[in-house]
Order: sequence, then C-alpha cells, then structure tokens
Amino acid sequence: MSRGRGPDRDPRRRAADSSSLTEPSARLKALFVLLVGLSGGTMALGGGASPLTVGLLTVGGAVAGGALLWYLLWILG
Repeated sequence: MSRGRGPDRDPRRRAADSSSLTEPSARLKALFVLLVGLSGGTMALGGGASPLTVGLLTVGGAVAGGALLWYLLWILG
C-alpha cells in the first residue's frame, strides 16, 4: 500500500513506469539509437559530404537505430 512517500517498491508498478529516461535501461536504449545515428553522420563527414547530407544521414541513422532497437526488443521480448 503506497501513500505517495518515497519510491514505490512494488515491481509491477515500477515496470509500468519504466519509460522514463532516468531508468538505466532507457538511457542505454537512447544511447544505442544515438550511436547508430551518429555513425551515419560520421561516415558522411569522413567522405566529404555537405552539411545537409551529414544532417540527413544522421537523422536517417537515428531512424535506422530506432528500427534496430525495436527489432531487438521484439525478438528478445
């Protein structure tokens, strides 16, 4: 029975609230997506692409990272 004081110790309620970026697993997921996104931009930058192309490839890489993360969570789920 929680009265609103301190963290909730019920694991069922904690699992429902785990979408916050303060959770270590959520930070790791965000870091994974960011890493994949930045790798696309870095490759474009190394190849001498224009700033617009670097930006587009960074965004495209982040979208690909999100798709990869979704797939990994789906097959492990």
